[in-house]
Formats: sequence, C-alpha cells, structure tokens
Amino acid sequence: MDETIRIGGLFLEFLHDRDDTEGSVDVFRMSVLPKAKVPVPHHHESWDETVYGFDGEMTFRIGDREVGLTVGETLFIPRGTVHAFRNDGPVPATCLVVLTPGVLGIDYFREVAALLASDTPDLAQMGAIMRRYGLIPAPLN
Repeated sequence: MDETIRIGGLFLEFLHDRDDTEGSVDVFRMSVLPKAKVPVPHHHESWDETVYGFDGEMTFRIGDREVGLTVGETLFIPRGTVHAFRNDGPVPATCLVVLTPGVLGIDYFREVAALLASDTPDLAQMGAIMRRYGLIPAPLN
C-alpha cells in the first residue's frame, strides 16, 4: 500500500493499514504545514498511537500537558487519552504515526478529505464520521 491523502495542510502517506496487515497496525507518514488546521482534540478507545518525529517540530497536547516532538523523538498516546497536535513552527513538520491495533484504516481519512473538499463542509457530519470510525471528539470548554 502506498497512498497519499491531502486534508488541507495535512499530508498522510499510508504505508500499511488494517486491510494489508490483517488488523495488526496502521502506519502512515504525516506532514503538517505551519499553522495548518488540524483535527479537533479527540480520543480513541480501540487503539494506541505512537508518533516518531522525522522533520520540523510539532506540539502535542496529551491529556493536560503539552509536549514537543522534534527529530528523533517519540511519543506514546494510550487509548482513551484526549490529544491534539499543531505545528507552530515556520517549516513543515513530518512524523511517522503507528496505530495499534490497526482498526482505523485509510477509509476514515478518505471520507474526511472528501468532506473538507466541499465548499461548505458540515461540521456535524465531521463529528459523525469521526464517531463512526471510533474517534470521539473532546467536549469544547
């Protein structure tokens, strides 16, 4: 598998997903442009997420703490933990994302990309897509 999906300022290059690993793992390279719109804070109950920094710097909010991710660093986000990320830097940031087990798959990202490509994306529909694939948006404060 080798498919790249663009969602605004995010580029996701899928290397493996649940379909070609028999549900073991989802693996993708993610590039985030500076100041790109990113997913809302959320959590997932069915998989853990590990992130490894390749280029640039990103800031992750994991639970109630903010953690920087730079080249060669890794973060572990356990299932059930609310998290989000952003790129405040002047250059694109790239990381490798590994989801275990591989239950999300590429179809979620295809649907989100299609929805956001419309002129007036429906945010309620975005929430419905997230929940259908097991991502639970965090309540807004």
